[in-house]
Amino acid sequence: MEKRIFSLHKSLQKTLKKSSQKSINQFRHRLSGIDALPQLTLVSIVIGLFAGSLIILFRLAIYVPLQYFLPKHTENFEGLPSYLHFLLPIIGAAIIALCFYYIPQRFHNVSVGNVLERLHNHQGRMSLGSLLVQFFGGIACLISGQSIGREGPAVHLGASTASILGQWLKLPNNSLRTLIGCGVAAAIAASFNTPIAGVIFTMEVVMMSYSIVGFIPIVMSAACGALMTRFVFGEEFLLSVTDVHLESLWELMVMIAVGFTVGVFATLYMRLQLYFNRFSHHPISLRIMLAGIVTGCIAFFIPEILGLGYDTVNLALEGQLALNTVALLIFAKILATSFSVGMGLPGGLIGPQLFIGACIGALIGILMNTFFPESSDSSFYVLLGMAAMMGAVINAPLAALMAVLELTYNPSIIFPSMLVIVIACLTTRQLYKCEGIFVEVLAANDHSLDANPSQQALSNVGVRSVMQTAFAECQSKLSTNAVSTLLQNNPLWLIVHTEEHALLLRAADLASYINKIANENSDNEDALIDLLEIPRERLSLSAINERATLYEAKQQLTKQRVDALYVASSSNPSNTHSLATDEVIGIVTHATIDNHYKL
Repeated sequence: MEKRIFSLHKSLQKTLKKSSQKSINQFRHRLSGIDALPQLTLVSIVIGLFAGSLIILFRLAIYVPLQYFLPKHTENFEGLPSYLHFLLPIIGAAIIALCFYYIPQRFHNVSVGNVLERLHNHQGRMSLGSLLVQFFGGIACLISGQSIGREGPAVHLGASTASILGQWLKLPNNSLRTLIGCGVAAAIAASFNTPIAGVIFTMEVVMMSYSIVGFIPIVMSAACGALMTRFVFGEEFLLSVTDVHLESLWELMVMIAVGFTVGVFATLYMRLQLYFNRFSHHPISLRIMLAGIVTGCIAFFIPEILGLGYDTVNLALEGQLALNTVALLIFAKILATSFSVGMGLPGGLIGPQLFIGACIGALIGILMNTFFPESSDSSFYVLLGMAAMMGAVINAPLAALMAVLELTYNPSIIFPSMLVIVIACLTTRQLYKCEGIFVEVLAANDHSLDANPSQQALSNVGVRSVMQTAFAECQSKLSTNAVSTLLQNNPLWLIVHTEEHALLLRAADLASYINKIANENSDNEDALIDLLEIPRERLSLSAINERATLYEAKQQLTKQRVDALYVASSSNPSNTHSLATDEVIGIVTHATIDNHYKL
């Protein structure tokens, strides 16, 4: 009796396991298609919760030490003694440099540029090692007051979380692209409490395309990230903004000057970072130490450049900064941030751009209020400068507009911000030929983003969704009776195994040949046929994993100079493929890819 119960239990376990595996495979198969909106939305919720939780942990790891270390509030580096203004960035850089010395070089590339490169050139595959480097490196940078932002680490952490989770679940590579976008949007929403800006930044800067299938999951993930951060930190406000608005339409002429001025400074920043990036061939530990020393030297005289600097931005919004102070802060922050990021510190640059833009706006606002007392308040120009600087540097005008709108909750800023952002972006793109800092740095490091329409279309589709599953496998020599049995299931393709390799033969060609010899030799009913010698076309074969995209399939067909690919199940734990060990689940040819792209 016990044996029977045990046997039934084992049988039930096997049945449940088989049923569960079948459901998972069906789920993955749906994700490989271009219309997997419900499945992507479901996974995006999980991504949003995971990415949001990681960003909250990241923020707390920075916030808690600074709360006890800094006087009054967590951004008051200015309240420290002068000698710490000098020593703190150097000590932090020394710790980071020492860690990087022992970390393998393949994990050194982090932040937004690395996300773009991995997404567009490596199908979104990111590693746990780079995630850990970014997590702890970003914490060390921000605690030690380096002149960087936290949005770069947030983007990398969100993207890595989505990529690692997708790889662990063995999801198709085409779905990894959208899921990485979900991770980025959730991370920005959790970091700054700006879900809309997170979505727009993801579509403009990371995905570089808009689609309903991608947009809805990214929105859902951003909402989950914002929900997580509000649950922990509440309804926080980074900027203390009063109700400011445009006082007179004649000031629109000034908006043009503001946009052009910000565009010039944005170009200056980008050119400086690109210049310092030329030293990337030197050891990274040395470069990080130099970044800490330069930051410490500047901070000894101008401590406001340390940290995120939102306290200084709020002083500018409140009109508490003098003209000479904001002028000095502009150049000091540009130099400190461009040098730090250019030298390879694992930090972001959007926060510093908001700082620089705020100071530029404050400078223009003070001058306007001095010579034209009836003009708009200087805080109005501060907001315009922030939006324009962010939009021009990262080449994301809509993301910059939405970021400032969400940070200030002031709809009066929308119309003038649109004008200023457009002018600033046109200045950097047309007059100075700058395509945005992330793209420029990648190009300087010989990493091109090949995001042409055909690649994007093929990268959004997995091979599982278009592969031909009507195939059969056989040996090269068969009797006519064996051939008849083989063709009874009406396969489209035959995978013909030989001693050295395998070839692909159209089943219709074999059927035609069998009919021909049957009419010619009606006496020999069971002749032996060598499939390698029949006068029909045979296609060379190579393997591709079922998680691959059509773009990967096209690249492999070209690189290996084969006519077709067999799709191998990812259940094989080995990275090497062989028809002797692989479970073949489909066939992809040049025609398969071409027909899909034409559709």
